[in-house]
Amino acid sequence: FWDLALREHAAVNQKGIYDEALSSFFRNVDTRVVGDGGSISKGKICTLKARAVLIDMEEGVVNEILQGPLRDVFDSKQLITDISGSGNNWAVGHKVFGNLYQEQILEKLRKSAEHCDCLQCFFIIHSMGGGTGSGLGTFLLKMLKDEFPEVYRFVTSVYPSGEDDVITSPYNSILAMKELNEHADCVLPIDNQSLFDIISKIDLMVNSGKLGTTIKPKSLVTSSAGAVKKRHQKPFDAMNNIVANLLLNLTSSARFEGSLNMDLNEISMNLVPFPQLHYLVSSLTPLYTLADVNIPTRRLDQMFSDAFSKDHQLIRADPKHSLYLACALMVRGNVQVSDLRRNIERLKPSLQFVSWNQEGWKTSLCSVPPVGHSHSLLALANNTCVKPTFMELRERFMRLYKKKAHLHHYLQIEGMEESCFMEALSSLSGLIEEYNQLDATKSMPVEDFPRLSVAM
Repeated sequence: FWDLALREHAAVNQKGIYDEALSSFFRNVDTRVVGDGGSISKGKICTLKARAVLIDMEEGVVNEILQGPLRDVFDSKQLITDISGSGNNWAVGHKVFGNLYQEQILEKLRKSAEHCDCLQCFFIIHSMGGGTGSGLGTFLLKMLKDEFPEVYRFVTSVYPSGEDDVITSPYNSILAMKELNEHADCVLPIDNQSLFDIISKIDLMVNSGKLGTTIKPKSLVTSSAGAVKKRHQKPFDAMNNIVANLLLNLTSSARFEGSLNMDLNEISMNLVPFPQLHYLVSSLTPLYTLADVNIPTRRLDQMFSDAFSKDHQLIRADPKHSLYLACALMVRGNVQVSDLRRNIERLKPSLQFVSWNQEGWKTSLCSVPPVGHSHSLLALANNTCVKPTFMELRERFMRLYKKKAHLHHYLQIEGMEESCFMEALSSLSGLIEEYNQLDATKSMPVEDFPRLSVAM
């Protein structure tokens, strides 16, 4: 994400001036000044430092970053690592490391927050299947709610796929889901299998040789190893790039000028009608060109159609045949409001919106397109189609839980009791039930209320 964000700003900011767009995610620091006194708010870029706290209970990944090309972007004071990892155990991440590192994490968060003039929201990026991501990730979420109750919390959660290699991932995911239900404002679920399918499709296109097989060197999804990978090897670089592009598009309005800006807080305000139903299905387009394949740029209307097709979604779901509560379209590039309106009117008849929110569209236009493209679109749908993902998770959880398999690993952790599992299960079942109740209204007729007429 940070690599791509820097590339995006470099393409727009040719003169190397520290501007408002850069300041949303980066601080400008004079490294010659000891301590925190070296922040520069105007003028030339000295050294950019990411507004980020990196936490991992296994030091390998963070060390890799510190030896990589982005090592100078991260302030060494903003890193927290341990040695052992959490052993794929939510309880170790949440109960053990959470309590152990609480003060240290809080201190670093406060430091980062103090450097912001206008703190708008926190982004948490974590995975659900392992121990640190699910356990410490959700501990952090609760901590943010307690310490910064007014600041929105956006969570990007990577859900485990069916053939996941972590045997305890259903336990970890369901224990983490309870925390997400209670403490997140918006969750963008992402599914490894969907990302893998997208990359496989791109590989197929490249290898078929039909559509031109050259890799765009400067396109925004070029990973360090390029888009084309060997078969049977999970192309994590390319998969991560897709998630990074989701976040770039999501924050583009907060970083660049546009004729129709969308504040990040407006996403939660407009797309989440009920506090628990805050899971948003995201789809990105264009995706094939994003993956550095020279495919002729699709027409604008095609881009809108693609955003509502399953192939472009970052989670396996079927929003077209489910019920929409609300939908946001975040467009970048040279696109007019009239293009937006035309496409909404065109697509509306094929989408089912809940009876009390027939006009549930939120739109934004950012004039700066992603690097190497003329325009792009991110669609965020609050839709009942996320329910099957949660039901599948519950089934996988029950298969293990009925046999009490691996349970002793959790119960030997202090503060962890079997009731924690039951509470997490009932929290998830409650969420599924809320979606069921909404789905039951699908065939209800839409009442056409008379508009208020003003007497002149």
